[in-house]
Amino acid sequence: MHISAEQRPDPLKPIPLTVLTGFLGAGKTTRLNAWLKDPAFADTLVIINEFGAVGLDHLLIEEAQGDMLLMAAGCLCCTIRGDLVATLEDLLRRRDNDRIRFFRRVIIETTGLADPLPILQAVLQHPYLAKRFSIASVLTLVDAVHGASTLGDHAEARRQVALADALVLTKTDLADTAAQNTTIGAAREINPFAPWLDEGDALRPEALARPLFRPERLDEADLKAWLGLNPGLSHVPGHDPNRHGKAIEAFAFVSDARVTEGQLIVFREAMRMLLGPKLLRLKGLVAMADRPDQPMLIHHVQSVSEPPVRLQKWPTRDRRTRIVVIAQGAERVQIEGFWNALTQPQSV
Repeated sequence: MHISAEQRPDPLKPIPLTVLTGFLGAGKTTRLNAWLKDPAFADTLVIINEFGAVGLDHLLIEEAQGDMLLMAAGCLCCTIRGDLVATLEDLLRRRDNDRIRFFRRVIIETTGLADPLPILQAVLQHPYLAKRFSIASVLTLVDAVHGASTLGDHAEARRQVALADALVLTKTDLADTAAQNTTIGAAREINPFAPWLDEGDALRPEALARPLFRPERLDEADLKAWLGLNPGLSHVPGHDPNRHGKAIEAFAFVSDARVTEGQLIVFREAMRMLLGPKLLRLKGLVAMADRPDQPMLIHHVQSVSEPPVRLQKWPTRDRRTRIVVIAQGAERVQIEGFWNALTQPQSV
C-alpha cells in the first residue's frame, strides 16, 4: 500500500514503539506469525532478533532485501543482528527517504531470555531516537500453563513481568482455571500494578500504539491503571497487599504532603543516585504546593528520568501523592523514609 505525501502524518510526530516480551514458550512466535498474515498490520514494522530463532513462516515472505523482509500482508520485518540504535537510525533514514515501505508503528519482539530494559534505555537515552519514537508500552506475554513455575525459576522472566506496563495471559485454552489463577497470582507478586489485558484486544494494531508507558494523554481509567489502582487491589494507609517476588520488590505509598518543585527535583535525583540500577520503574502523581489541583506526573526507568508532566486535573477524588516503586532489592523503608524526611516540616 503506497502512502501519498498528503496521507502521511506529521514527520515530527513520534512513532509509537511497543516492546513485546515474554519468556520462552509464552507464545510470541505464534503471535508474530499471526500479525504477519494480518492486513491490519500493513503499516507496521516488526523488529525481531533472529528469524531463525522464531520460526518465521517462510510462506509469508514476499521479498527479501538484506535484513529487511516485505511480508505478504504488507508489513515489514527486520532483524537485529547488531546494535539496536544503529538499526533504528537506519530504518528512520530509509523511511524518511522512501527507501522502504512507510510504517506508522514499530513492534520490537525480544528473545525469550531478553531483558526489556536495554531496549527502553537505548530509545529513551538517545537524543535523536527519543524524539522520533515514543515508547507505547512494554507488553509482557505470560504462559498460563507454565508461567508460575517459570517465574519461580528464571530471573529473566521476573524482570520481564516487573517492567511490564500491561500483561497478557496466553495459552488459556491449554490451562484450567486453577492453573491460570496460579500464574496470575505469581505475576502479581512481582508486579501488582500492571493491568491484565484481554489477548484479543491488547494485540490489535490500534491497541499496541496506546501510550501505556506514559499515559498522561489518556483517560482517567488508564491513569488509575498506570498507578496500580486496579480492580481487586486495595491500597489503604497502614496496609499494603503487595508481596515480594524473588528479590524484586513492588510497593506503593501515599503522602498528604504537597511539595515544591525544588523538593520534587531533590527526590527524583536522590532516587536515581541512591537506587541506580536497582530501580526498575518509579512512577507517581505528586501533589504540588503551587497548584494543588494540577498534580505532577513523574516517571523513572532505572537511571532514565523523564521530565515531569503537569496534569490538568487529578484522575481520582484522592488528591494525595501516590508513588509506585518496582525495584531490585530496594527497601521500602529507605525510599519512603527519604520522602517523609524531605516533606516533613522543619523544626526551628
